[in-house]
Parts: sequence; C-alpha cells; structure tokens
Amino acid sequence: MVNAWASAEDVTNATGVTVTDQQLAQAQAAIEVFSNRIYPDKDRMRTRDLHWLGQAVAYQAAWIAGQFGLETRLDATQIQQDQVSTTLQGDGLVLAPMAARALRRVSWMRSRTVHIRSAVEGAGPIVGDALSDGADDHLDWAPYTGGA
Repeated sequence: MVNAWASAEDVTNATGVTVTDQQLAQAQAAIEVFSNRIYPDKDRMRTRDLHWLGQAVAYQAAWIAGQFGLETRLDATQIQQDQVSTTLQGDGLVLAPMAARALRRVSWMRSRTVHIRSAVEGAGPIVGDALSDGADDHLDWAPYTGGA
C-alpha cells in the first residue's frame, strides 16, 4: 500500500489506466514537489484540497505509465529533430497536463488578492484616555447641559 492522495483504483476510475504501486509512488512524489505539501500533512488539509491533490496524483500516475526515461530527461523547453520542432511549457516534460490543472485548483496554488486594512479600518476600541481625540468615535454623544 502506497501512502498517496490517490489509490491505484482511483487512477483506474479517473483515467482508465492501470498503474503499479511504483508508478503511484512516483506520481505522489512528483505532486508533493509541485504542490509544496507532503502526504503526512493530510490531516491538516481541507477536504477540497485533498480531492484536487488526489486528482493530480491520479492523472500524474496515468501519465507516468506512458512515459519512458522520465527520471533521466533533460530540462528543455524546445526540442527539434528531423525538421520537426516543439516548444513545451515550463514543466511539460515532468508534469502531466491534467495534473497541472488539478494543482491549480488547490487553495494555496491559486492567485489571490490580499486586502490590506487602512489604519482607520483596523483601529479597535480606544482604551486609555477618554479625553483624547481618538476616543470621540467610541463615546456616546449627549448634548451639553451647561454643567447642570
């Protein structure tokens, strides 16, 4: 039994390809590298992220099954042979296209906007001197009665 986010049965169900435990372990290792997460941390991950990681492992394992010399390839972006050339994406020689798509759906792999609060927005209740200008917004207003 391989410790992976997907089982050999999951790979077969998702892709129709039968894989060995060795190929599943290779796929898990590759997805760990690309996702920057390791299998033992699965208890700290959300269910949705685990689903997409499982999909990534399944597609990577199926892709590995059809590759030869995967671990000894050169890091190239363009290949030319016999008047035929191809340009690959950055990780095209080591990551399955569908695995890459699944990884883009994992929460920490998506781009996101960071909201930076302004000093006024982040201000909490004023604690301390009630006579300071900063305390005005936190005090109840009452009309001046002339000291009576």
